[in-house]
Amino acid sequence: MSGARILVSAVILVMLCCLMPLSSARGDIYGFKDENGVWHFTNIPSDARYRLYMSTSGLKARPYIAKYEEIIKRASRRFDVDPHLIKAIIKAESSFEPDAVSKSGAQGLMQLMPATARDMKVSDPFDPEQNILGGTKYLSLLLKRYKCNRRLAVAAYNVGATTVDKCNGIPPIPQTKRFVERVMAYYQEYRGTKE
Repeated sequence: MSGARILVSAVILVMLCCLMPLSSARGDIYGFKDENGVWHFTNIPSDARYRLYMSTSGLKARPYIAKYEEIIKRASRRFDVDPHLIKAIIKAESSFEPDAVSKSGAQGLMQLMPATARDMKVSDPFDPEQNILGGTKYLSLLLKRYKCNRRLAVAAYNVGATTVDKCNGIPPIPQTKRFVERVMAYYQEYRGTKE
């Protein structure tokens, strides 16, 4: 995509955000890049290719963290996983939206696939407590599998342990690489440190 197209897309996105009424409870922007490399944006996704591009949810991450803090602490203690990493996964996966559903069918705060939810004994993936406990349990298993290597565990959380094992590291998949970097950036932010 040319620099001019990126600039035009960014300007359009900013204009859409500025035109949204301030009283609106929700004005999320969805976008996708088509086969010609052209970006499309809307606030009403009418095509399955649209993905959440920018959330304008009334609650930002900090209030959501406070809302789910006790569940996160309990999951952290129960499965021996750093609570900051749990928060980072939730932020990257669903931006703290308990009803989030991905186009691949992942559900809830930690975006559990139905098979993973079943394996982790999660009967309602949209229940924040069940989802966080199930997602943290799964994350703890991945951390054990990769000898506490957070980056490998996060990559496996995103793309599956089989793919990580086949690649003997973080797979050369752009979406997975971006996911790992995003999670690690949130992790450092929540810890208040730089890696």
